[in-house]
Amino acid sequence: MKKWSEEELISAGYKIKNAKVIHVDLSMEDHGVICLDMTLEGNGWGVVFGGVVLGQGYVGAKEFNGSADGMEYIMRIMDTLNSSKFNDMVGKHVRVATKGWGDPVKIIGNIIDDKWFDTESFFNDEQKV
Repeated sequence: MKKWSEEELISAGYKIKNAKVIHVDLSMEDHGVICLDMTLEGNGWGVVFGGVVLGQGYVGAKEFNGSADGMEYIMRIMDTLNSSKFNDMVGKHVRVATKGWGDPVKIIGNIIDDKWFDTESFFNDEQKV
Protein backbone atom coordinates (compact mmCIF):
# COMPACT_ATOMS: atom_id res chain seq x y z
CA MET A 1 0.00 0.00 0.00
CA LYS A 2 1.37 3.40 -0.98
CA LYS A 3 2.38 5.55 2.00
CA TRP A 4 1.82 9.16 0.96
CA SER A 5 2.96 12.40 2.52
CA GLU A 6 1.32 15.73 1.75
CA GLU A 7 4.46 16.82 -0.06
CA GLU A 8 4.43 13.69 -2.26
CA LEU A 9 0.75 14.14 -3.09
CA ILE A 10 1.30 17.74 -4.19
CA SER A 11 4.36 16.70 -6.25
CA ALA A 12 2.17 14.04 -7.93
CA GLY A 13 -0.31 16.72 -9.04
CA TYR A 14 -2.91 16.44 -6.29
CA LYS A 15 -4.58 19.40 -4.64
CA ILE A 16 -5.29 19.10 -0.93
CA LYS A 17 -8.71 20.26 0.27
CA ASN A 18 -10.37 20.21 3.66
CA ALA A 19 -13.77 18.59 4.11
CA LYS A 20 -16.17 17.48 6.80
CA VAL A 21 -17.74 14.02 7.00
CA ILE A 22 -21.48 14.68 6.99
CA HIS A 23 -22.72 11.11 6.51
CA VAL A 24 -21.39 7.53 6.66
CA ASP A 25 -23.25 4.51 5.38
CA LEU A 26 -22.53 0.81 5.31
CA SER A 27 -25.25 -0.66 3.13
CA MET A 28 -26.23 -3.65 1.01
CA GLU A 29 -29.57 -2.16 0.01
CA ASP A 30 -30.78 -2.41 -3.59
CA HIS A 31 -27.64 -3.87 -5.14
CA GLY A 32 -26.71 -7.22 -3.59
CA VAL A 33 -23.30 -6.06 -2.38
CA ILE A 34 -22.14 -4.21 0.71
CA CYS A 35 -20.45 -0.83 0.28
CA LEU A 36 -19.17 1.91 2.54
CA ASP A 37 -19.98 5.46 1.46
CA MET A 38 -18.80 8.63 3.18
CA THR A 39 -20.34 11.93 2.14
CA LEU A 40 -17.78 14.71 2.42
CA GLU A 41 -18.58 18.40 2.21
CA GLY A 42 -16.06 21.14 1.54
CA ASN A 43 -16.33 24.86 0.98
CA GLY A 44 -18.87 24.90 -1.86
CA TRP A 45 -18.30 21.31 -3.00
CA GLY A 46 -19.09 17.78 -1.96
CA VAL A 47 -18.14 14.22 -2.86
CA VAL A 48 -18.91 10.66 -1.86
CA PHE A 49 -15.79 8.72 -0.88
CA GLY A 50 -15.93 4.93 -1.00
CA GLY A 51 -18.37 2.98 -3.10
CA VAL A 52 -16.03 0.00 -3.04
CA VAL A 53 -17.66 -3.45 -2.97
CA LEU A 54 -16.67 -5.05 0.34
CA GLY A 55 -18.80 -8.17 0.15
CA GLN A 56 -21.78 -9.81 -1.51
CA GLY A 57 -25.20 -10.42 -0.03
CA TYR A 58 -28.58 -8.92 0.62
CA VAL A 59 -31.36 -9.27 3.19
CA GLY A 60 -32.76 -12.78 2.71
CA ALA A 61 -29.78 -14.11 0.73
CA LYS A 62 -28.76 -17.74 1.20
CA GLU A 63 -25.05 -16.90 1.03
CA PHE A 64 -22.92 -13.99 2.15
CA ASN A 65 -19.36 -13.40 0.99
CA GLY A 66 -16.96 -10.95 2.54
CA SER A 67 -13.23 -10.58 2.85
CA ALA A 68 -10.54 -9.67 5.33
CA ASP A 69 -9.52 -6.87 2.93
CA GLY A 70 -13.01 -5.36 3.21
CA MET A 71 -12.80 -5.29 7.00
CA GLU A 72 -9.25 -3.91 6.92
CA TYR A 73 -10.41 -1.20 4.47
CA ILE A 74 -13.02 0.00 7.00
CA MET A 75 -10.52 -0.15 9.85
CA ARG A 76 -7.88 1.82 7.93
CA ILE A 77 -10.39 4.58 7.15
CA MET A 78 -11.37 4.74 10.82
CA ASP A 79 -7.68 4.82 11.81
CA THR A 80 -6.91 7.60 9.32
CA LEU A 81 -9.72 9.69 10.77
CA ASN A 82 -8.67 8.76 14.32
CA SER A 83 -12.11 7.32 15.05
CA SER A 84 -12.52 4.17 17.14
CA LYS A 85 -16.27 4.04 16.37
CA PHE A 86 -17.65 3.87 12.83
CA ASN A 87 -20.54 6.29 13.40
CA ASP A 88 -18.28 8.77 15.21
CA MET A 89 -16.66 9.60 11.86
CA VAL A 90 -19.66 11.87 11.16
CA GLY A 91 -18.61 15.40 12.03
CA LYS A 92 -14.89 14.68 11.67
CA HIS A 93 -12.79 16.88 9.44
CA VAL A 94 -10.57 15.27 6.81
CA ARG A 95 -8.25 16.22 4.01
CA VAL A 96 -8.94 15.10 0.47
CA ALA A 97 -6.36 14.61 -2.27
CA THR A 98 -7.90 15.37 -5.65
CA LYS A 99 -6.72 16.16 -9.15
CA GLY A 100 -9.78 18.30 -9.75
CA TRP A 101 -13.25 18.29 -11.22
CA GLY A 102 -14.33 14.85 -12.44
CA ASP A 103 -11.51 12.99 -10.69
CA PRO A 104 -12.83 10.45 -8.16
CA VAL A 105 -11.54 10.92 -4.63
CA LYS A 106 -9.50 7.86 -3.72
CA ILE A 107 -7.20 9.36 -1.08
CA ILE A 108 -8.24 10.88 2.23
CA GLY A 109 -6.10 12.15 5.07
CA ASN A 110 -6.14 13.06 8.71
CA ILE A 111 -6.95 16.74 9.24
CA ILE A 112 -3.91 17.32 11.50
CA ASP A 113 -1.40 14.51 10.98
CA ASP A 114 0.34 13.76 7.70
CA LYS A 115 -1.48 10.41 7.55
CA TRP A 116 -3.21 9.28 4.34
CA PHE A 117 -5.26 6.35 3.11
CA ASP A 118 -5.18 5.48 -0.59
CA THR A 119 -8.04 3.17 -1.55
CA GLU A 120 -6.67 2.24 -4.96
CA SER A 121 -3.20 1.27 -3.79
CA PHE A 122 -4.69 -0.58 -0.81
CA PHE A 123 -6.72 -2.93 -3.00
CA ASN A 124 -4.07 -3.20 -5.75
CA ASP A 125 -1.24 -4.09 -3.37
CA GLU A 126 -0.64 -7.80 -2.86
CA GLN A 127 1.02 -7.21 0.47
CA LYS A 128 -0.73 -4.95 2.99
CA VAL A 129 1.52 -2.87 5.26
